[in-house]
Formats: sequence, structure tokens, C-alpha cells
Amino acid sequence: MREYKPKTNAQKKVYYKDRFYVSPQIPKLEVTDFIYLKDVESLKAQCPLLETYEERGILVIWVDKDNIFSLLESLKALDYDILSEMSAIDYLAQKGGFEIFYQLLSMQKKRRLRVKTFLKKDSKIESVSSLFSSANWSEREMYDMFGILPLNHPYPKRILMPDDWVGHPLLKSYPLQGDEAAQWYEVDTIFGKENREVIGVEQRDSARIDRYDSTRFSHLGYEVEYGQKIEKGAEKPQPIAYQEEEGVLFVTKLKPENSKELKERK
Repeated sequence: MREYKPKTNAQKKVYYKDRFYVSPQIPKLEVTDFIYLKDVESLKAQCPLLETYEERGILVIWVDKDNIFSLLESLKALDYDILSEMSAIDYLAQKGGFEIFYQLLSMQKKRRLRVKTFLKKDSKIESVSSLFSSANWSEREMYDMFGILPLNHPYPKRILMPDDWVGHPLLKSYPLQGDEAAQWYEVDTIFGKENREVIGVEQRDSARIDRYDSTRFSHLGYEVEYGQKIEKGAEKPQPIAYQEEEGVLFVTKLKPENSKELKERK
């Protein structure tokens, strides 16, 4: 049996750790592509680089967080003018911060490039939305999911979760099933906390179907009142009957006592 650890105030504590599987690292190879070599030499003259290498044929550049804006500005001048993706990775437990990456694309050079930086907990990083318009939504999503809000962002607001949501769901310290506020959010917002016992806990398993829950599911082939209590085996099926009128096929739901009328009409 595994050791039990209390999960109280889970969002304020980092208890996650890789216990079983650690993904293998992609080999970091020396930069050999002539276009990448030329771009790296040009960047070194404008901004200090921490590390450069190739991963699966893509150039990766590490830079200090304070130089991220100037580096991306230089890369844009070198025709890497499309920011296709940016986000963060939670390394709070292992390293005490976040790894932030920017995926760039140059259509003219037909090359992709990835910029990485490390952001310590409670530190700030500059917004690049003024350089790349796609960063506007990406940075809002990073704030929504990780709690990282770049400085000078034009519209610092959640983009996926409601404005009054508590916590950031992609943090590894965030409970997998959500905390109490998450589990009761829709009930509290729509009906009020006083109706929790009446409505019950939100059902979060999308694959679960309870045919006898007459407040959440409709019954195909059965007619029951809303909220009616149904016991298994006590339902009376209403078979679906078919009839033809003037060359058009209709599907009619008839009660068993009306089946004689259907035969006469046929």
C-alpha cells in the first residue's frame, strides 16, 4: 500500500513527483545547418545566448528571461516572423520555476526555431504580444492555466476559465478532480450554495450514463415525468412503430394499446 499524504490546501503545496516513468531526453546535437549557424552568429552579436543546440533538426536557443524580448525582436528581423506556439511547463517541484518556450517559423527560410527560458517562481517576464499578435491569446492562456501573467500585456484576462475561477488547472499541484470550489462551481453559480443537497455533486465522468436518473437523461422509448423515481425493471416500454402515408415514412411512438389501430390503418 502506498504512503498516504494529506491533500489539504493542495493548490498551495507541490506534492507531485514522477514516481514511475521519466521520459528519455532527446539528444542535444551540435548545430550543423548552415542557415542556423549564420543566424546564431548574428544573434550572438546582438544578445547573450546561454546555450544553442539542435533537437530533431530544429534549432533550440536558451536565453535569460530579461533578454527574451530583444532576442525575439532580433529573430523577427531575421525572418522568423511567425509565432506558432508558446506556453509553459511546470517545474516548480523539481527546479522551483517554469520553463517557457516560443516556437517560431520562417516561411522564407523554411526553418523552425525554438526559444526557451526559465522563469523562477513569483518572477515576471515581458509580454511579446507587441511583436507577435498570436502571443496575445497564448499569453492569456498561459496566465489562465499556469498563473504566469506577462508584464505589459494589453488585455490581462482569463481566456478559458471563468473570471472568478480559483486556481490554475495545468499546475501539477492542481487536484486532478478539482478542489471543492471547482466541483461545485456550476451549482453554486447557477443555483446557489443552498441548493447543493438538492442538486448533488456535478457528474464529471463524461462516459457515465445512468438511465434511471430522470433529472439528467431522456429515455429513448420511454415516457417518464421529470424527476420521477424509477426502479430497475419497473419501466413500461413504448415500442417505436412505423407507418407510411402518401409515400413518406413516418416514425410514430404509440402506446401498446394503440397497436391494434396501427394494424387496421396498414
